[in-house]
Amino acid sequence: MPDLLSITILTCVGVIAGFINVNAGGGSTLTLPALIFLGLDTSVANGTNRIAILLQNVSAVKSFKQENYFDLKTSLKLSFFTLPGSVAGALLAVRLEDELFKVILGIIMIGIIISMILPKKKSNDKDEPNKPNTGIYLSMIGIGFYGGFIQVGVGFLLMASIQLLMKLDLVRVNMYKVFIVLIYTIPALMIFAFTDNVNWLLGIFLAIGNIFGGWWGAKMQIKKGEGLIKYVLIIAVFIIALKLLDVF
Repeated sequence: MPDLLSITILTCVGVIAGFINVNAGGGSTLTLPALIFLGLDTSVANGTNRIAILLQNVSAVKSFKQENYFDLKTSLKLSFFTLPGSVAGALLAVRLEDELFKVILGIIMIGIIISMILPKKKSNDKDEPNKPNTGIYLSMIGIGFYGGFIQVGVGFLLMASIQLLMKLDLVRVNMYKVFIVLIYTIPALMIFAFTDNVNWLLGIFLAIGNIFGGWWGAKMQIKKGEGLIKYVLIIAVFIIALKLLDVF
């Protein structure tokens, strides 16, 4: 049984991570290190984190739906294409040695920072939304693999792909994002669980925080619009940068 301090830390980290995940991405850069700090092997931390991710996105999807942001047909189509990759990614993750996983995680973190600071082409507000096409479906296969494998930063990839290929506003991008992550996390979590790479007790405490953070994040971005999301993106990148510099 974890002590009260560990439970408190994990729940608070979960609230922050859930809010960041729903609005932008990168919340797992907080939760994975927190779980490892509490003594879990990297593979177990990776699996345990999926409990919080799953329940956080159940909460976020419900919150979006209550605000009339819901498109079941398109959400299911996009999610379906992530499933093969998610299974393959999770199967690879449970077979990696701890040290190799840490190296890969570090490289991915650096890649996330670089992708966020590079100048980007400004979107045209007059662009008409696109219907899902071959390009977005192919991107979902690759993103599913990445999400099943490591999860960290997958929100950035989903937001970039959906916004670029479907030309949607950020609120609707996040509406699809939370549903997609919810669906592909189910088989990934099952694989981690079947291979005994999940600490259910710590996962539940982390999930309590993520659920609240995800619900709160979805409500706030619908009320505040894209301005809040862009602000949270900046915060998320700053947190990742501090972690890479070993500031905390």
